[in-house]
Amino acid sequence: MSAIRLLVLGAVRQHGRAHGYQIRNDLEYWGAHEWSHAKPGSIYHALKQMARQGLLHAHEIAPSTAGGPPRTEYEITDRGDEEFFRLLRESLVAYDQKTDIQSAAIGFLVELPRAEVLELLRERIEGIGRWRAAVTEDYVPEDGPGQLGHIGEIMNLWLHTADSDAAWTQGLIDRLEAGAYTFAGEGEPFVGVLAAGQENPHATAERHPDDDR
Repeated sequence: MSAIRLLVLGAVRQHGRAHGYQIRNDLEYWGAHEWSHAKPGSIYHALKQMARQGLLHAHEIAPSTAGGPPRTEYEITDRGDEEFFRLLRESLVAYDQKTDIQSAAIGFLVELPRAEVLELLRERIEGIGRWRAAVTEDYVPEDGPGQLGHIGEIMNLWLHTADSDAAWTQGLIDRLEAGAYTFAGEGEPFVGVLAAGQENPHATAERHPDDDR
């Protein structure tokens, strides 16, 4: 599963319609270029690829009066909406050592109903428990990882990561059960996209040829 697809689809969906540079700007605003592969080239490639796949609709708009190339604005299609929610649900449940997929899903969890998110997160904890039990049974010696010498520290890392993830997920469940945040069907949710012309304090200085397209 690719975090970039979920990030780009979600950002386009929140805007309604946006050009590539706006999507890049939003993802940098969220710091996604630091915790995922959401680099400029990957973002523009994902936009074009998903337009070819019918997940996004590409609108060519008039070039600037300065004579620049026509800009392309993207809008999510019905197929793209289905793909977005499929990726979101899978990402909330799946236990993966990579944090980019989980982080991307957290950024859009309010797009689902609260009850469904709680169900998915409980399923995630159950999955972590099954993964932990299987790994412990198959790889951890009876007397503990220390019997493997320093290689046992790999197992210590895996188990610590799984336990931390489960504890954090349970904490999120507790906060959501207590009423935190506004979910689909409850009113206007928080939307973390930049308004037109709003300065991005986290923007990178890296230029890309597709920034003006």
